[in-house]
Amino acid sequence: MGRIDEIDLTKSLTKEESATRVLAAQRRLTHLRLLTAGLLAPHEIGPGVCVLFEGFDAAGKGGAIRRLTGGLDPRHVRVRPVGPPSAEELRHHFLWRFSPDVPGRGEMTVFDRSWYGRLLVERVEGLIDDETARRSAAEIVAFERMLVDSGVTIIKLWLHVSADEQLRRFDERAEDPMKQWKLTEDDWRNREGRPAYLRCLADMVEWTDHAHAHWDLIAAENKHYARAAVIETVVERWEKDLERRGVAVPPSRGRDYLA
Repeated sequence: MGRIDEIDLTKSLTKEESATRVLAAQRRLTHLRLLTAGLLAPHEIGPGVCVLFEGFDAAGKGGAIRRLTGGLDPRHVRVRPVGPPSAEELRHHFLWRFSPDVPGRGEMTVFDRSWYGRLLVERVEGLIDDETARRSAAEIVAFERMLVDSGVTIIKLWLHVSADEQLRRFDERAEDPMKQWKLTEDDWRNREGRPAYLRCLADMVEWTDHAHAHWDLIAAENKHYARAAVIETVVERWEKDLERRGVAVPPSRGRDYLA
């Protein structure tokens, strides 16, 4: 499994430690968002930023996205949940349906699942064969390179949980009337296919992890750790890409970015 096997699922934070780090990272994230929107000096529109979330069911993507976007003005970020393609979308190239939500300069989009369903769900379900999967991976790499070259920062996050922790969260959802809607028959069926998903995940990371669009694998066994790690990773990747593009990024002061 390569890098997948190297994810340290023992990483954890207390609720209080996480809250402190999340707040500090949210402040810095807001700073970067206002900067790239041209709302802070030097008032120049910066590159768009596109954050992709992938992970096993119940890995905590929703909670991480809420905290990532929670400090931002809703006008400054678009969250795009991705489900199965429609009949019309199936008549087009698999990347076609994502184009309307790709951020332009000065914009930000968060994808809750993404075009990587092509290399995971569709491959596991047998909707595409291995040859098509390899070709699709090459098309994704080219697509992401095109976006980066046209002024988009791409940040890709995989949230990883063990099979035991996933089962615990499934059982918790099943027992909580306020969370039962999150648990579907497809979730249980997908869980049975975990070995196949792991194989496809390893291929996905190997085939599509490139300098212009790197995969960050987040240990999500402990939700408090994952929520802080997600925002801090986005901030770090965003800063590095802005610096690479020659954008003057105002310095932060430790974790208390906007204090």
